[in-house]
Amino acid sequence: MVKLTLNVVMAERNMSSQELAKAIGITPANLSILKTGKAKAIRFSTLGKICQVLNCQPGDILKYVDD
Repeated sequence: MVKLTLNVVMAERNMSSQELAKAIGITPANLSILKTGKAKAIRFSTLGKICQVLNCQPGDILKYVDD
């Protein structure tokens, strides 16, 4: 299973959900779905914007874990 660790990277960068949502152009509700791991998919364009704003690599926010 792939898990998003977006909340960890956001905390390391001292960025709020509101700030990130505005910077990447999605609603705070959709960002919350990503942060809580309830998302079934993420667009590469959204992933790219997150990485650009947080100055990170996709591997910093995506982790593979065994079930």
